[in-house]
Amino acid sequence: MLEILRKEVCAANLRLVREGLVTETFGNVSAVDRESGHVVIKPSGLPYDKMAAKHMVVVSLESGETVAGDLCASSDTPTHLELYRAFESIGGVVHTHSTRATAWAQARRNIPPYGTTHADYFFGSVPCARPLTEAEVRGEYEANTGKVIVEHFLNAPNEPIDPQQMTACLVSDHGPFAWGETADAAVTAAAHLEIVAQLASETVNVEAYPRMIPQYLLEKHFMRKHGPNAYYGQS
Repeated sequence: MLEILRKEVCAANLRLVREGLVTETFGNVSAVDRESGHVVIKPSGLPYDKMAAKHMVVVSLESGETVAGDLCASSDTPTHLELYRAFESIGGVVHTHSTRATAWAQARRNIPPYGTTHADYFFGSVPCARPLTEAEVRGEYEANTGKVIVEHFLNAPNEPIDPQQMTACLVSDHGPFAWGETADAAVTAAAHLEIVAQLASETVNVEAYPRMIPQYLLEKHFMRKHGPNAYYGQS
């Protein structure tokens, strides 16, 4: 199973390049095998054009210690682990510094749902988690990055945010994280996030204070793809 997962994680990381979501060695994708309690993730700083499945690093979901692989795991591994531990429904996580989504993160702003393209993929505003404190940065920085995302989802004002209905989060001053049932699904969520971030930016350029999509239209578009009675696409 882990060898299959290594191939899937490598392929998902290489897809980041094809999708235009990363430059140089930015970004990382991981996947979890919950049965064995292992996470497979990209090595730290390895160029994409030299990457192969054998380079993927296997770490313990519980401890974060490397259990297989000759290279150092991504420096963002603790962030991925925090998300897997908190959100048991997810199977893959991706972090990028894609241009438009990162711009919204640097502005410390949620990405509002201005239209149906957004509603097709995200059930509401894509949230931007709070900035880390100085103590959090000087401490276990990468783990604390994951914790502020989890904090934001669990302590939302009205009710907890469902990570299956909101498959991405921005971290203030930093950038986007996205997830899905698999590593490839997480990359798809990251690609969708970049598209809606670009559309939101362009919308604000056209109209400085645009209105958000009506709730009934947002619900219709999201649920027709992702709801219990979804009918979009082929069965």
